[in-house]
Amino acid sequence: MAEPGKPVQIKVVDDVVIRFAGDSGDGMQLTGTQFTNTAAIIGNDISTLPDYPAEIRAPAGTLAGVSGFQVHLASADIHTPGDEPHVLIAMNPAALKASLRNLAPGGTIIVNTDEFTRGNLRKAEYESNPLEDDSLQNYMVHTVPITTLNRNAVEDIEGLFAKGINRSRNFFALGLTFWMYDRSLDNTIAWIEKKFQKRPEIVEANRRALQAGYNYGNTTRTFQIRYRVKPAHLPPGIYRKITGSEAIALGMVTASELADKPLVYCSYPITPASDILHNLASLKHFDVRTFQAEDEIAAMGAAIGAAFGGAFAATGTSGPGVALKSEAINLAVALELPVVIVDVQRGGPSTGLPTKVEQSDLLQVMYGRNGESPVVVLAPSTPSDCFDITIEAFRLAVRGMSPVFVLADGYLANSAEPWALPDPESMEPIAVKHPKPEDFQNGSKFLPYGRDPETMGRPWAIPGTPQLEHRVGGLGKQPGTGNVSHMPEDHQQMVAERAAKVASLVDVIPDLKVIGEDTGDLLVIGWGSTYGAILQAVQRAQRDGKRVSAAHLRYLNPFPGNLGDVMARFDRILVPEMNMGQLAMLLQARYLQEINSLPKVQGQPFKISEIRNKIDEILSQGLGTVGD
Repeated sequence: MAEPGKPVQIKVVDDVVIRFAGDSGDGMQLTGTQFTNTAAIIGNDISTLPDYPAEIRAPAGTLAGVSGFQVHLASADIHTPGDEPHVLIAMNPAALKASLRNLAPGGTIIVNTDEFTRGNLRKAEYESNPLEDDSLQNYMVHTVPITTLNRNAVEDIEGLFAKGINRSRNFFALGLTFWMYDRSLDNTIAWIEKKFQKRPEIVEANRRALQAGYNYGNTTRTFQIRYRVKPAHLPPGIYRKITGSEAIALGMVTASELADKPLVYCSYPITPASDILHNLASLKHFDVRTFQAEDEIAAMGAAIGAAFGGAFAATGTSGPGVALKSEAINLAVALELPVVIVDVQRGGPSTGLPTKVEQSDLLQVMYGRNGESPVVVLAPSTPSDCFDITIEAFRLAVRGMSPVFVLADGYLANSAEPWALPDPESMEPIAVKHPKPEDFQNGSKFLPYGRDPETMGRPWAIPGTPQLEHRVGGLGKQPGTGNVSHMPEDHQQMVAERAAKVASLVDVIPDLKVIGEDTGDLLVIGWGSTYGAILQAVQRAQRDGKRVSAAHLRYLNPFPGNLGDVMARFDRILVPEMNMGQLAMLLQARYLQEINSLPKVQGQPFKISEIRNKIDEILSQGLGTVGD
């Protein structure tokens, strides 16, 4: 507690991890987002982890209904939302109980004491009040009657109903946090005025609550230290905050602009992929057409139709949706049309953990269809990389005339980081060639499944083009003409050509880069959103003198051409992934090198410490595989 008369100190720190936690109706996602936005404007590097329940409205005050938002801000380059929060803002007992196990030892807890009632303690399964039983003695606890103080600040606002009074208390907590970390209120106030411009009483309530929280910190002297995180030293450029879903949407639009093609996005709403549709729906002025279909199968069929008609076509979904789309995806494989399929993975099987993250769809997108059905599979490593990988997906789809999967996940889609706006002039156009009648003169004949000798892709003829009429369908085909054929040799050739076409993309994808020395005792291979945790775990091990390197796969089918050579230069291989070892199995089968698998299926991303501990465990033992 503060000492009367002692001035408040400003302490400069390199980074801080803050977790806002409350009931799912307490506005914690909004609170965390606003704090993140202000940190981004100041110039901090940021990484966020929204963590909310799947239930639309879980019983209030229960552990199942806790919604959290974790933000890591720093004055240096960071890659994860942090292993352990330094500060926890708990709006009720359930939020405290659900979040306490992750709080750093000695961390700061700010609790809304008004919600620590007997009933709420019972809902949170507390046998005694943790604010009174000394169970929090190892933390710095600040008790604040947030509900009461907020009510006092806003209750005289005309037109504000009783429910509206308490709804603004998240802004009180936000204002207090802004004061603790020496942040301006201006950006959030501007957002409030714009967001609720048609509800002046809401604007006034939120603005007063925000200011009241700030003033509480400033006047009560409950806190004697304020913290300041200086701007990060990022490369020069214009930055914005971006989530993975936003980056995928912008990547799709940019790809279509680079090819001078309209974009058609067809999807059925599903968590956590729906935000891609939401973002694209507001970009119609870029020749974007969005279609919300009645189900997953219809969405896939519409995307195939759009591609057949010559548009840049895409669909987005999550694991259960991929399962429903599988037959139609195979039609796209057989038709050999460029369609981009975004799979924002979540915990499974079945409905599973809709709002939690997993990487368990890898084998599904690789092999989860009938027949020989090879497709290209890419995986972004960070929220901003979702932009680049989506453009790359369209580029490869057009080149190979093939469906391409973008294998994102819920963590990537919802988390945010700074993104340097790219220079459009520096981007390579995506060359699209639709054959014309004059291309087939002097005796040459249009063959709808004739192969480009370099890419092995077939010609993308626009239906209705005179003299280029052709038949498409899912039946077996005669090579070249595409006529229906059940001849054994024809089927063998078509299957082989489609596989060779996808495999040949290895010639145009970049080699795998090694982070660290090219040889060593251990190589940690990752894919998707494990990038940040792996990178920082390996960097810490390197600083401790360990002969450890990292490599991250953005191309999963085909693999980079040098992957086998890279693996062979290390004594042991570790693959952390948020499934039960799917990539590990693929690598071991393909390259016949023993793999140490580090699986995790807890609905949460890897912590840096989890990977670092595994690195130490492997290196502490002799050569050979450490089983899990």
